[in-house]
Amino acid sequence: MNKNYSLENLSEVASKLISSVGNRNLLFYGQMGVGKTTLIKEICKQLGVLDPISSPTFSLVNEYQTSKNKKVFHFDFYRIEAEEEAFDLGIEEYFDTGAWCLVEWPENIENLLPIGAVQIHLTILEGEQRNIQLK
Repeated sequence: MNKNYSLENLSEVASKLISSVGNRNLLFYGQMGVGKTTLIKEICKQLGVLDPISSPTFSLVNEYQTSKNKKVFHFDFYRIEAEEEAFDLGIEEYFDTGAWCLVEWPENIENLLPIGAVQIHLTILEGEQRNIQLK
């Protein structure tokens, strides 16, 4: 998937992303302000998350419950100072649950990332446009 999008078609992009990935460990790459959290909020909405969705910048992880009684984990490793913090959090166990794990700033825990995780690279284009590329 390599697609340009804006807020107007964010719902379509999130839906296509959910249906096209074979792995529930999603790694979101992109500069500050590119829209990682906005896209994650839409993904969570479409997965049926019932809880308020916000970036876990200080807590490192938010756990959400879906309408089908499933869990979704949202990580933000922007402020992490050492990979040991994520290791102590039990990041590897989260990745092994089979639940959706949505990770912002995965480059800060590079040595702990699961094999086969889907990389989602977001870039800012002109105006309000963004590009999403899966790897």
